[in-house]
Amino acid sequence: MNHKRRFGSLRKEGFNLAIPGTLSDFMKRLPVLFLGYFLVAVGIVANLYANLGTSPWGVLHVGLTNITPLTLGQATQLVGLVIVVASWALGFAPGFGTLANMIFIGFFVDITIYFNVIPFQTQIVWQLIQLIGSIVIIGIGAFFYLRTQLGAGPRDGLMVALTKKLDKPISYVRVPMDVTVSIIGYLLSGPLGLGTVITALSLGYSIQLFFKLGKFDSKSKQLNLFELYQILKNRHYQ
Repeated sequence: MNHKRRFGSLRKEGFNLAIPGTLSDFMKRLPVLFLGYFLVAVGIVANLYANLGTSPWGVLHVGLTNITPLTLGQATQLVGLVIVVASWALGFAPGFGTLANMIFIGFFVDITIYFNVIPFQTQIVWQLIQLIGSIVIIGIGAFFYLRTQLGAGPRDGLMVALTKKLDKPISYVRVPMDVTVSIIGYLLSGPLGLGTVITALSLGYSIQLFFKLGKFDSKSKQLNLFELYQILKNRHYQ
């Protein structure tokens, strides 16, 4: 297949593309990509330290730290690796951003915890304020890293892969996914609570809000590794 023609056809189909055409374009996106990862990591720690329970995947990650010597960031990385492999097996090829997400969000989570910059809340008013703030921060971070169009995160990739494999709407896949990982995490003594429910129900809206404010189409193309290689190899597309 002529890849220049292929990417040109994607543009005509109505995707809001701003995909990198050169190595320079790719490199310019990296600061925004990693800023997004850092904000998501800060949001994850703030969400956990709100002390009302944490996100569904966070319940699983914390649960893993209870039965292994892993840090929270390392548990996040391990789960991400398993998800990337599973998604790839289901036909969802990862992007550069997918692999970087798997590695660096976990790294930034551990850095944030190490420097102890996020307070652990015990009073309900501050717990709720920090919980809501964490959801906003994660939404902003997700907007930044997805805006680079270098690949969705591992968990989003698995959701898309299952949606296509099962031929079901996203809601039919996302809810069972969240419930399943929450239950597994809870059985491992992960912090399941009110914050888990609030985060699960509101995080998608937070991300969508910042997509709208940033005028970014959520259906915009996310490049997988092969497509990125072809673009950088050809230097440009028509």
